[in-house]
Amino acid sequence: KAAAIAYTLIETAKLNGVDPQAWLANTLTRISDYKITKIDELLPWHWNG
Repeated sequence: KAAAIAYTLIETAKLNGVDPQAWLANTLTRISDYKITKIDELLPWHWNG
């Protein structure tokens, strides 16, 4: 199940024209400081690396 989630995140980033490695690295460093109500701001289609 964890692998499926990871693959989904990577492919979603690719579909949105985002470098998956850069997006994921950035997101993982920022996610702990984010309010749960704003977590959608970290999704690939909102990221502008």
